[in-house]
Amino acid sequence: MSIAANTGTNKRAEILQLTLQQGVLPLYFNKDEEVSIAVLKALYEAGIRTVEYTNRGEAALKNFKILRKVCDREMSGMYLGIGTIKNGEQAKAFVDAGADYLISPGVVDDAAKVADQNELLYVPGAMTPTEIIRAEQFGATLVKLFPGNILGPGFVSAVKELFSGLKFIITGGVEPEENNLKGWFNAGAAAVGMGSKLITKQILENKDYAKITELTKESLRLIELVRK
Repeated sequence: MSIAANTGTNKRAEILQLTLQQGVLPLYFNKDEEVSIAVLKALYEAGIRTVEYTNRGEAALKNFKILRKVCDREMSGMYLGIGTIKNGEQAKAFVDAGADYLISPGVVDDAAKVADQNELLYVPGAMTPTEIIRAEQFGATLVKLFPGNILGPGFVSAVKELFSGLKFIITGGVEPEENNLKGWFNAGAAAVGMGSKLITKQILENKDYAKITELTKESLRLIELVRK
């Protein structure tokens, strides 16, 4: 089985291109369904059109199904992916719930197979050259380097030269701040994932969803700036 076909359908290609154009992939989980909905709406208002909800709690699947309905009803053009997929069973459950794409912290054979069978984009994670090679052999075109705060921009710059056919999205250690973003994109990142640095614990506690919209707009502006 190969996930090379991930670029073979319009939906896969659209999501991949959108992620690269957007430059940032917001990612989050909250056990409260109302908070999860409010965050998604705040991101959408900021101009985000692809989001990764993360499978990090018992309520993840239930909340995802609710978010899927909200997207379909109120958010034209929004793609909703699921992250932290670690086995085929999880992959199938979220595909059945309407996931537009799957993301894993590593290369998960069974998850890749489920994505391939359903003609969905699959983004495997990697931390070492060996893992990147394995992702490449599966036919991946976009690989998640995680955790970025451990690897650093120097690692991205080094491996980019070895894997010229791959695009890298960096997750972990990415902040909505110009110098931080400049470091990642100058090193060769094609996009970055932002979670708790963008959707902070304090913001969620205060239910200050307008702040998420504000920070996200600023992040999009900074990414456009540093890419120039």
